[in-house]
Amino acid sequence: MFPSILIVDDNPSIIQSLKGLLSDEGFEVMTASNGYEGLKIIDRESPDLVLLDIWMPGIDGVETLKQIKKDNPYIQVIVITGHGNIETAVKAIKLGAYDLIEKPLSIDKIIVTINNALNFRRLEEENRYLRKKTIEKNSVTGNSASIIDLKKMIATVAPSDAWVLITGENGTGKELVARMIFQLSPRADGPFITVDCATIPEEFIESELFGHEKGAFKGATSKKVGKFELAGNGTVFLDNIGDMGIKTQSKILRVLQEKKFQRLGGSRVLEVNARFITAANKSLEKAIEKGNFREDLYHRLNVVPIEVPPLRNRREDIPVLIDTFLAEYATQNNNEKKTLTPEAIEVLCNHSWPGNVRELKNLINQLAIMIEKNVIDVADIPDQYKPVVKETSESAEIDPFIIDRLGDAIKAFEREFIKRKLDENEKNVSKTAKKIDIGRSYIYRIINKL
Repeated sequence: MFPSILIVDDNPSIIQSLKGLLSDEGFEVMTASNGYEGLKIIDRESPDLVLLDIWMPGIDGVETLKQIKKDNPYIQVIVITGHGNIETAVKAIKLGAYDLIEKPLSIDKIIVTINNALNFRRLEEENRYLRKKTIEKNSVTGNSASIIDLKKMIATVAPSDAWVLITGENGTGKELVARMIFQLSPRADGPFITVDCATIPEEFIESELFGHEKGAFKGATSKKVGKFELAGNGTVFLDNIGDMGIKTQSKILRVLQEKKFQRLGGSRVLEVNARFITAANKSLEKAIEKGNFREDLYHRLNVVPIEVPPLRNRREDIPVLIDTFLAEYATQNNNEKKTLTPEAIEVLCNHSWPGNVRELKNLINQLAIMIEKNVIDVADIPDQYKPVVKETSESAEIDPFIIDRLGDAIKAFEREFIKRKLDENEKNVSKTAKKIDIGRSYIYRIINKL
């Protein structure tokens, strides 16, 4: 399919000569004699590129360009201008034109400029595609109410430059939230620099963050550029901020206040232009009470607080996550996508998941690797993820008729009734549920209580 070009010019001879030239070069050519006609053709045909004359009666080239870029920002526009109109042409470039060509028109320059503009368009399309895939990859998965609220908060805060403090248990996806904020922000073209404060020894973290000059300390055999400097106008993600030592906290606070720092052993003052996103897997308020975290630093970082819910509080997302992880594994390994039976999914939905999403993903990858068949059943799931019905002696059974409160008596009867029915059906949950006409998930909840 050949690229399509729209020529917008009020000079019939220029239109005729350009149309013949570009048709000979293999382009699909459309023409318009004024801006209004050109805009109608763009709405109808959406050409790849527009050759646009600046001086035309009615809607001139500048106004036409504004409308093109407003409604079709990805269409490349090359401006045609006469001598002495450079100021207007420069204005057109600022409005989004790719380039300008002066009259009298040079055939060679026209062809070269058009090809460069089309190559630039293809590159932009590739970048948009890659960015879309990156955003999808870093998107928080789930449709539960808590995740919908989380996504709304991310979408609200991402376009701003506000500092964000993300809290949540290990494995909930705090770094994923940070990356999602970054990808949706105006800084997405810059670096995303991650610093795990829990894994860097206290004596090295200043060098890691600020960098150092050669000879700044024993072992500093060469200059090192720190994370803050590497970030430039991008984003710094300080993970596990609660594990940072008090001494380093003081220096970080000063840098954040002054937005300036120096490499260790250096005299040059460097500016901090990055956005800061931090995360903690422990209560910073409790750390402040114990004297392990600076309160002033906490308030500096906690401009916008975001809490990531644990997986046990959004169990309805587990089937979606399972499907996502199985699809990822199949794509990465060029395998057929495996599935879990409804019963297997239900077992996993009733697990408490102390390791949260990370634990679930590790289990699904394990099952995809170790189970050869394409449909994974309850029997294939490791025992630690299955509810266990504990054997109860007759003497330990509670007689509901000796309980005073009606609600407690009903609960005691219900537990004993379901336990006995499970025993009668060889502890087969699906068979028991069908026989006593209740949902399997309800039985699993009773089993967890037993």
